[in-house]
Amino acid sequence: MSLNTPYYLIDKSKLLANMEKIALLREISGAKALLALKCFATWSVFDFMRDYMDGTTSSSLNEVRLGHERFGKETHAYSVAYADYEIDEVISHADKIIFNSVSQLDRFSDKASGIVRGLRLNPGISSSSFDLADPARPFSRLGEWDVKKVEPVMDRVSGFMIHNNCENGDFDLFDRMLGTIEEKFAPLLKKAEWVSLGGGIHFTGADYPLEKFAERLKRFAGEYGVQVYLEPGEASITKSTSLEVTVLDTLNNGKDLAIVDSSIEAHMLDLLIYRESAKLSPNTGPHRYMVCGKSCLAGDIFGEFNFEQELKVGDRISVQDAAGYTMVKKNWFNGVKMPAIAIRELDGSIRTVREFDYADYETSLS
Repeated sequence: MSLNTPYYLIDKSKLLANMEKIALLREISGAKALLALKCFATWSVFDFMRDYMDGTTSSSLNEVRLGHERFGKETHAYSVAYADYEIDEVISHADKIIFNSVSQLDRFSDKASGIVRGLRLNPGISSSSFDLADPARPFSRLGEWDVKKVEPVMDRVSGFMIHNNCENGDFDLFDRMLGTIEEKFAPLLKKAEWVSLGGGIHFTGADYPLEKFAERLKRFAGEYGVQVYLEPGEASITKSTSLEVTVLDTLNNGKDLAIVDSSIEAHMLDLLIYRESAKLSPNTGPHRYMVCGKSCLAGDIFGEFNFEQELKVGDRISVQDAAGYTMVKKNWFNGVKMPAIAIRELDGSIRTVREFDYADYETSLS
Protein backbone atom coordinates (compact mmCIF):
# COMPACT_ATOMS: atom_id res chain seq x y z
CA MET A 1 0.00 0.00 0.00
CA SER A 2 1.50 3.35 -1.04
CA LEU A 3 -0.09 5.62 1.57
CA ASN A 4 1.92 8.54 2.84
CA THR A 5 2.15 8.98 6.60
CA PRO A 6 0.70 10.07 8.89
CA TYR A 7 -2.28 7.74 9.01
CA TYR A 8 -4.36 5.86 11.56
CA LEU A 9 -4.34 2.12 10.89
CA ILE A 10 -7.26 0.16 12.34
CA ASP A 11 -6.46 -3.55 12.60
CA LYS A 12 -9.68 -5.57 12.39
CA SER A 13 -8.08 -8.68 13.89
CA LYS A 14 -7.22 -6.69 17.04
CA LEU A 15 -10.61 -5.03 17.02
CA LEU A 16 -12.20 -8.47 16.77
CA ALA A 17 -10.58 -9.56 20.04
CA ASN A 18 -12.42 -6.75 21.85
CA MET A 19 -15.66 -7.44 20.03
CA GLU A 20 -15.61 -11.12 21.00
CA LYS A 21 -15.17 -10.23 24.67
CA ILE A 22 -18.06 -7.79 24.45
CA ALA A 23 -20.23 -10.44 22.79
CA LEU A 24 -19.31 -12.97 25.49
CA LEU A 25 -20.14 -10.50 28.26
CA ARG A 26 -23.51 -9.76 26.67
CA GLU A 27 -24.25 -13.46 26.49
CA ILE A 28 -23.34 -14.42 30.06
CA SER A 29 -24.55 -11.27 31.84
CA GLY A 30 -27.63 -10.24 29.88
CA ALA A 31 -26.29 -6.68 29.65
CA LYS A 32 -26.43 -4.71 26.42
CA ALA A 33 -23.40 -2.87 25.02
CA LEU A 34 -23.55 0.49 23.25
CA LEU A 35 -20.54 2.03 21.51
CA ALA A 36 -19.68 5.41 23.07
CA LEU A 37 -19.22 7.66 20.06
CA LYS A 38 -17.47 10.35 22.11
CA CYS A 39 -14.48 8.00 22.20
CA PHE A 40 -14.58 6.43 18.75
CA ALA A 41 -16.80 7.34 15.82
CA THR A 42 -14.92 6.04 12.77
CA TRP A 43 -17.95 4.65 10.99
CA SER A 44 -16.03 2.71 8.35
CA VAL A 45 -15.83 -0.19 10.82
CA PHE A 46 -19.36 0.12 12.20
CA ASP A 47 -20.61 -2.63 9.90
CA PHE A 48 -18.00 -4.91 11.50
CA MET A 49 -18.77 -3.86 15.09
CA ARG A 50 -22.52 -4.00 14.62
CA ASP A 51 -22.58 -7.80 14.84
CA TYR A 52 -21.12 -7.69 18.37
CA MET A 53 -22.84 -4.67 19.95
CA ASP A 54 -26.37 -3.41 20.52
CA GLY A 55 -26.11 0.14 19.25
CA THR A 56 -24.57 3.50 20.13
CA THR A 57 -24.73 6.22 22.73
CA SER A 58 -24.02 9.87 22.05
CA SER A 59 -23.20 13.23 23.57
CA SER A 60 -24.53 15.57 20.89
CA LEU A 61 -26.90 15.93 17.97
CA ASN A 62 -24.16 15.08 15.49
CA GLU A 63 -23.26 11.89 17.34
CA VAL A 64 -26.83 10.68 17.74
CA ARG A 65 -27.44 11.23 14.03
CA LEU A 66 -24.24 9.40 13.12
CA GLY A 67 -25.15 6.49 15.38
CA HIS A 68 -28.64 6.26 13.93
CA GLU A 69 -27.61 6.54 10.29
CA ARG A 70 -24.29 4.67 10.26
CA PHE A 71 -24.57 2.08 13.06
CA GLY A 72 -28.28 1.52 13.52
CA LYS A 73 -29.78 -0.77 16.16
CA GLU A 74 -30.44 1.01 19.47
CA THR A 75 -29.59 4.70 19.51
CA HIS A 76 -29.33 6.47 22.85
CA ALA A 77 -29.18 10.26 22.97
CA TYR A 78 -27.55 12.07 25.86
CA SER A 79 -26.25 15.60 26.16
CA VAL A 80 -25.19 17.81 29.04
CA ALA A 81 -27.73 20.27 27.65
CA TYR A 82 -29.97 20.32 24.58
CA ALA A 83 -30.75 23.55 22.71
CA ASP A 84 -34.29 24.43 21.65
CA TYR A 85 -33.34 24.45 17.98
CA GLU A 86 -31.88 20.92 18.01
CA ILE A 87 -34.18 18.91 20.27
CA ASP A 88 -36.64 17.87 17.56
CA GLU A 89 -33.88 16.49 15.37
CA VAL A 90 -32.26 14.70 18.30
CA ILE A 91 -35.56 12.97 19.07
CA SER A 92 -36.02 12.01 15.42
CA HIS A 93 -32.81 9.94 15.53
CA ALA A 94 -33.10 8.41 19.02
CA ASP A 95 -34.77 5.43 20.66
CA LYS A 96 -33.97 6.73 24.14
CA ILE A 97 -33.22 10.25 25.28
CA ILE A 98 -31.37 10.78 28.56
CA PHE A 99 -31.61 14.20 30.16
CA ASN A 100 -28.80 15.54 32.32
CA SER A 101 -31.04 17.40 34.74
CA VAL A 102 -34.60 17.60 35.96
CA SER A 103 -34.84 21.09 34.46
CA GLN A 104 -33.96 19.76 30.98
CA LEU A 105 -36.50 16.98 31.49
CA ASP A 106 -39.13 19.55 32.44
CA ARG A 107 -38.27 21.64 29.39
CA PHE A 108 -38.38 18.88 26.79
CA SER A 109 -40.29 15.91 28.23
CA ASP A 110 -43.45 16.68 26.27
CA LYS A 111 -41.56 16.83 22.99
CA ALA A 112 -39.83 13.56 23.87
CA SER A 113 -42.99 11.80 25.02
CA GLY A 114 -42.93 9.54 21.97
CA ILE A 115 -39.63 7.85 22.89
CA VAL A 116 -38.15 6.35 26.04
CA ARG A 117 -36.94 9.02 28.48
CA GLY A 118 -34.24 8.75 31.13
CA LEU A 119 -32.21 10.87 33.51
CA ARG A 120 -28.54 10.97 34.43
CA LEU A 121 -27.69 10.35 38.08
CA ASN A 122 -24.45 11.40 39.76
CA PRO A 123 -23.47 9.17 42.70
CA GLY A 124 -20.75 11.53 43.93
CA ILE A 125 -17.98 8.94 43.55
CA SER A 126 -15.79 7.94 40.63
CA SER A 127 -12.61 6.08 39.72
CA SER A 128 -11.04 9.08 38.02
CA SER A 129 -7.58 10.22 39.11
CA PHE A 130 -7.84 13.37 36.97
CA ASP A 131 -9.95 16.28 38.21
CA LEU A 132 -10.44 17.29 34.57
CA ALA A 133 -12.23 14.01 33.81
CA ASP A 134 -13.89 13.36 37.17
CA PRO A 135 -17.69 13.42 36.77
CA ALA A 136 -18.06 13.48 40.56
CA ARG A 137 -15.75 16.48 41.08
CA PRO A 138 -17.01 19.25 43.40
CA PHE A 139 -19.79 21.32 41.84
CA SER A 140 -20.14 18.85 38.97
CA ARG A 141 -22.84 19.66 36.43
CA LEU A 142 -23.06 16.04 35.28
CA GLY A 143 -26.33 14.55 36.48
CA GLU A 144 -28.68 14.78 39.44
CA TRP A 145 -27.47 13.96 42.96
CA ASP A 146 -30.61 14.26 45.11
CA VAL A 147 -33.02 11.31 45.32
CA LYS A 148 -35.76 13.56 46.66
CA LYS A 149 -35.48 15.82 43.63
CA VAL A 150 -35.77 12.88 41.21
CA GLU A 151 -38.60 10.94 42.87
CA PRO A 152 -41.34 13.40 41.77
CA VAL A 153 -40.45 12.98 38.08
CA MET A 154 -40.44 9.17 38.01
CA ASP A 155 -43.73 9.22 36.11
CA ARG A 156 -41.82 10.71 33.16
CA VAL A 157 -38.65 8.60 33.09
CA SER A 158 -38.19 4.84 32.92
CA GLY A 159 -34.46 4.55 33.54
CA PHE A 160 -31.14 6.10 34.40
CA MET A 161 -27.63 6.59 33.14
CA ILE A 162 -24.81 6.58 35.70
CA HIS A 163 -21.30 7.24 34.43
CA ASN A 164 -18.65 7.22 37.15
CA ASN A 165 -15.99 4.80 35.89
CA CYS A 166 -12.94 6.33 34.22
CA GLU A 167 -10.14 4.09 32.93
CA ASN A 168 -11.17 1.62 35.61
CA GLY A 169 -9.49 -1.77 35.22
CA ASP A 170 -10.08 -2.73 38.88
CA PHE A 171 -13.12 -4.98 39.27
CA ASP A 172 -13.11 -4.70 43.07
CA LEU A 173 -13.29 -0.90 42.80
CA PHE A 174 -16.17 -1.19 40.31
CA ASP A 175 -17.94 -3.58 42.68
CA ARG A 176 -17.55 -1.26 45.68
CA MET A 177 -18.74 1.79 43.78
CA LEU A 178 -21.75 -0.07 42.42
CA GLY A 179 -22.59 -1.03 46.00
CA THR A 180 -22.49 2.64 46.97
CA ILE A 181 -24.74 3.49 44.03
CA GLU A 182 -27.22 0.86 45.21
CA GLU A 183 -27.22 2.28 48.74
CA LYS A 184 -27.76 5.84 47.56
CA PHE A 185 -30.23 5.32 44.73
CA ALA A 186 -32.10 2.13 45.70
CA PRO A 187 -35.51 3.88 45.89
CA LEU A 188 -35.05 5.08 42.30
CA LEU A 189 -33.50 1.88 40.95
CA LYS A 190 -36.46 -0.16 42.20
CA LYS A 191 -38.78 1.94 40.03
CA ALA A 192 -36.60 1.79 36.93
CA GLU A 193 -36.87 -0.46 33.89
CA TRP A 194 -33.33 0.04 32.64
CA VAL A 195 -30.01 1.38 33.94
CA SER A 196 -26.91 2.30 31.96
CA LEU A 197 -23.71 2.01 33.97
CA GLY A 198 -21.82 4.04 31.39
CA GLY A 199 -18.33 3.45 30.07
CA GLY A 200 -14.80 3.61 31.42
CA ILE A 201 -14.75 -0.04 32.56
CA HIS A 202 -11.77 -1.81 30.97
CA PHE A 203 -13.38 -5.22 30.91
CA THR A 204 -11.70 -6.19 27.63
CA GLY A 205 -8.27 -5.98 29.27
CA ALA A 206 -6.13 -9.10 29.31
CA ASP A 207 -6.46 -9.88 33.03
CA TYR A 208 -9.92 -8.51 33.75
CA PRO A 209 -12.18 -11.04 35.58
CA LEU A 210 -14.91 -11.07 32.95
CA GLU A 211 -17.00 -13.80 34.58
CA LYS A 212 -17.05 -12.05 37.97
CA PHE A 213 -18.02 -8.83 36.21
CA ALA A 214 -20.82 -10.61 34.36
CA GLU A 215 -22.11 -12.16 37.58
CA ARG A 216 -22.16 -8.76 39.30
CA LEU A 217 -24.09 -7.19 36.43
CA LYS A 218 -26.54 -10.08 36.41
CA ARG A 219 -27.06 -9.78 40.15
CA PHE A 220 -27.65 -6.03 39.88
CA ALA A 221 -30.15 -6.54 37.04
CA GLY A 222 -32.02 -9.20 39.02
CA GLU A 223 -32.10 -7.23 42.25
CA TYR A 224 -33.82 -4.23 40.64
CA GLY A 225 -35.55 -5.88 37.68
CA VAL A 226 -33.73 -3.72 35.14
CA GLN A 227 -32.09 -4.10 31.76
CA VAL A 228 -28.44 -3.18 32.25
CA TYR A 229 -26.57 -1.22 29.59
CA LEU A 230 -22.85 -0.60 29.29
CA GLU A 231 -21.31 2.11 27.12
CA PRO A 232 -17.82 0.86 26.22
CA GLY A 233 -15.69 3.36 24.34
CA GLU A 234 -12.04 2.63 25.06
CA ALA A 235 -12.93 -0.99 25.93
CA SER A 236 -14.34 -1.46 22.43
CA ILE A 237 -11.27 -0.31 20.52
CA THR A 238 -8.32 -0.62 22.91
CA LYS A 239 -5.06 -1.74 21.25
CA SER A 240 -6.76 -1.98 17.85
CA THR A 241 -5.18 0.98 16.09
CA SER A 242 -1.80 2.58 15.46
CA LEU A 243 -0.77 6.03 14.27
CA GLU A 244 1.83 5.50 11.57
CA VAL A 245 4.42 8.30 11.34
CA THR A 246 7.74 8.93 9.61
CA VAL A 247 10.94 10.53 10.92
CA LEU A 248 11.56 13.86 9.16
CA ASP A 249 14.67 15.01 11.01
CA THR A 250 17.02 14.13 13.88
CA LEU A 251 19.08 16.45 16.05
CA ASN A 252 20.70 16.66 19.47
CA ASN A 253 20.07 19.39 22.00
CA GLY A 254 21.36 17.58 25.06
CA LYS A 255 19.16 14.62 24.09
CA ASP A 256 18.74 12.83 20.80
CA LEU A 257 15.57 14.13 19.18
CA ALA A 258 13.52 12.75 16.31
CA ILE A 259 10.89 14.92 14.61
CA VAL A 260 8.01 13.07 12.95
CA ASP A 261 5.32 14.10 10.48
CA SER A 262 2.57 14.17 13.09
CA SER A 263 1.60 16.09 16.23
CA ILE A 264 0.08 15.19 19.56
CA GLU A 265 -1.60 18.62 19.65
CA ALA A 266 -3.34 17.81 16.38
CA HIS A 267 -3.58 14.00 16.27
CA MET A 268 -3.39 12.58 19.83
CA LEU A 269 -4.63 15.46 21.91
CA ASP A 270 -5.29 13.48 25.09
CA LEU A 271 -1.54 12.87 25.45
CA LEU A 272 -1.12 16.61 25.82
CA ILE A 273 -4.18 17.17 27.99
CA TYR A 274 -3.27 14.44 30.49
CA ARG A 275 0.52 14.81 30.07
CA GLU A 276 0.95 11.18 29.10
CA SER A 277 3.50 9.52 26.84
CA ALA A 278 2.54 7.66 23.71
CA LYS A 279 2.94 3.88 23.58
CA LEU A 280 5.59 2.32 21.37
CA SER A 281 6.29 -1.39 21.07
CA PRO A 282 8.97 -2.60 21.22
CA ASN A 283 10.48 0.03 23.47
CA THR A 284 13.90 -1.57 23.84
CA GLY A 285 17.43 -1.01 22.63
CA PRO A 286 20.47 1.15 23.35
CA HIS A 287 19.38 4.22 21.36
CA ARG A 288 17.09 6.57 23.24
CA TYR A 289 15.21 9.36 21.47
CA MET A 290 12.70 11.99 22.38
CA VAL A 291 10.09 11.67 19.62
CA CYS A 292 8.67 15.10 18.82
CA GLY A 293 5.77 16.37 16.75
CA LYS A 294 6.23 18.81 13.90
CA SER A 295 3.99 21.62 15.16
CA CYS A 296 5.40 24.84 16.62
CA LEU A 297 4.12 23.98 20.11
CA ALA A 298 7.20 23.49 22.31
CA GLY A 299 5.58 20.68 24.27
CA ASP A 300 4.49 18.72 21.19
CA ILE A 301 6.32 15.58 22.34
CA PHE A 302 5.20 11.94 22.00
CA GLY A 303 7.67 10.82 24.70
CA GLU A 304 11.09 9.23 25.10
CA PHE A 305 11.64 5.74 23.74
CA ASN A 306 14.37 3.18 23.16
CA PHE A 307 15.24 1.85 19.71
CA GLU A 308 17.47 -0.99 18.53
CA GLN A 309 19.02 1.15 15.79
CA GLU A 310 19.82 4.82 15.43
CA LEU A 311 16.89 6.64 13.88
CA LYS A 312 17.34 8.23 10.49
CA VAL A 313 15.19 10.32 8.18
CA GLY A 314 12.58 8.14 6.51
CA ASP A 315 12.27 5.59 9.33
CA ARG A 316 8.73 4.53 10.23
CA ILE A 317 7.42 4.62 13.80
CA SER A 318 4.13 3.03 14.87
CA VAL A 319 2.43 4.72 17.80
CA GLN A 320 0.30 2.08 19.50
CA ASP A 321 -3.21 2.19 21.01
CA ALA A 322 -4.18 5.22 18.98
CA ALA A 323 -7.94 4.81 18.48
CA GLY A 324 -9.64 6.23 21.56
CA TYR A 325 -10.19 9.98 21.75
CA THR A 326 -7.89 10.58 18.79
CA MET A 327 -9.83 10.64 15.53
CA VAL A 328 -12.77 12.30 17.29
CA LYS A 329 -10.46 15.08 18.56
CA LYS A 330 -8.07 15.56 15.64
CA ASN A 331 -7.73 19.13 14.46
CA TRP A 332 -5.96 21.36 11.97
CA PHE A 333 -3.54 23.10 14.36
CA ASN A 334 -0.66 24.64 12.38
CA GLY A 335 -2.27 23.24 9.25
CA VAL A 336 -0.41 19.98 9.92
CA LYS A 337 -1.47 17.29 7.48
CA MET A 338 -4.46 15.37 8.77
CA PRO A 339 -3.77 11.64 9.11
CA ALA A 340 -5.53 9.43 6.62
CA ILE A 341 -7.59 6.51 7.92
CA ALA A 342 -6.79 2.98 6.78
CA ILE A 343 -8.07 -0.46 7.76
CA ARG A 344 -6.18 -3.74 7.88
CA GLU A 345 -8.74 -6.41 6.99
CA LEU A 346 -8.86 -9.84 8.60
CA ASP A 347 -6.98 -11.29 5.61
CA GLY A 348 -4.12 -8.83 6.18
CA SER A 349 -4.85 -6.56 3.24
CA ILE A 350 -4.90 -2.80 3.87
CA ARG A 351 -7.33 -0.37 2.34
CA THR A 352 -7.50 3.40 2.65
CA VAL A 353 -10.95 4.65 3.62
CA ARG A 354 -10.26 8.37 3.90
CA GLU A 355 -7.57 10.87 2.97
CA PHE A 356 -7.65 14.59 3.74
CA ASP A 357 -6.35 17.40 1.58
CA TYR A 358 -6.05 21.19 1.42
CA ALA A 359 -9.72 21.59 0.56
CA ASP A 360 -10.68 19.88 3.83
CA TYR A 361 -8.41 22.28 5.72
CA GLU A 362 -9.73 25.32 3.89
CA THR A 363 -13.40 24.46 4.24
CA SER A 364 -13.03 23.67 7.95
CA LEU A 365 -12.30 27.34 8.59
CA SER A 366 -14.87 29.31 6.60
